Amino acid sequence: MNLSSDRSAKPTVLVADDSALMRRVLVDVLGGGEADAGEFRVVATARDGLDAIRKVHQYKPDVVTLDLEMPHLDGLGAIGYIMSESPRPIVIVSAHAGPGTQAAIRALELGAVEIVAKPPPPPDGFGHPRAALEALAPQLIAAVRRALAVDVSHVNVLARPPAPVVHPPELARRGRAVLAVGVAASTGGPRALADVVPRLPTGRGAAVLIVQHMPPKFTRSLAERLDSMSPLRVVEADDGAPIVADTAYVAPGDYHMRVRTAPDGPVIALDQSAPLWGVRPAADPLFRSIAEVYGARCVGVVLTGMGRDGAGGLRAIHDAGGTGLAQDRETAVIPGMPVAAVQAGGVDAVLPLGQIADRVATELARRRVPER
Repeated sequence: MNLSSDRSAKPTVLVADDSALMRRVLVDVLGGGEADAGEFRVVATARDGLDAIRKVHQYKPDVVTLDLEMPHLDGLGAIGYIMSESPRPIVIVSAHAGPGTQAAIRALELGAVEIVAKPPPPPDGFGHPRAALEALAPQLIAAVRRALAVDVSHVNVLARPPAPVVHPPELARRGRAVLAVGVAASTGGPRALADVVPRLPTGRGAAVLIVQHMPPKFTRSLAERLDSMSPLRVVEADDGAPIVADTAYVAPGDYHMRVRTAPDGPVIALDQSAPLWGVRPAADPLFRSIAEVYGARCVGVVLTGMGRDGAGGLRAIHDAGGTGLAQDRETAVIPGMPVAAVQAGGVDAVLPLGQIADRVATELARRRVPER
């Protein structure tokens, strides 16, 4: 398919998927159907990874939407070629259950910047009805908008997965956390988290609480991936779970995560109250609750992403006596969230991504509560 006769100034998109129905739906959603009323122009479609690579070179689209399970060359293989030969933002449009979620996390490590979840397959196994696919429209359009704001020169590629980390047995016996680290991330966040979280220290009495803007189901795979890379234990958070030292908790997709007090110590609280800044989970509710429960015994970090989620909450951490840190423009895939945090007055230091874990470690050491 070639729609290059439309020479409008709209941002251009290449759609790659092995399903003809999915390609047609994505073209209609992004391009506005036959009337070309959408805010994007789909310049071409591709049925597999090899076709996608050829058409990236031919049409030079601003954004690529990419399925992961395709014949001849799958999405992961295609990402490697695209990001090495003709880098541009890639939005993964993938199944949101089963093995596809792990592949999607790997795609983000290879250079993709956003994930949109396809609906689960119907019980009869005969493909998705068109209406279910069209329900993707709001999430897909928002993801492509965010992708257009990405500076691909700041998209670092984790070319080879690191060797899995074996957690020491004593991690399972840690007590309640007396210090807390809150982390907010959006577009480009999974790759940034893969840099920061594995380098955070253990043995400081701290828990890490993470909000990554991501669809449901993918957050569990993100937690499992970070867990395999980190000395910390990393889990997807459960409602009511005690907040334990040397553990990182990833907010589940579609749930806000907060910290609340309980008789035995702080616990996780999840809810599905209204989205904030258009997202759920949002970092602001988490950060404000960390400030309320932990006071000066906390550190907040705002990483790459569009918008201003985390800015107000980081100010609350700062005002409670904690430390606020933000990723710098030069290393952020999208600097919107860190810049908003600086403007809100809650940032004590703006740092390159590679220095954030060390600064967190320094702040935790400074706040460490002596053991009795």
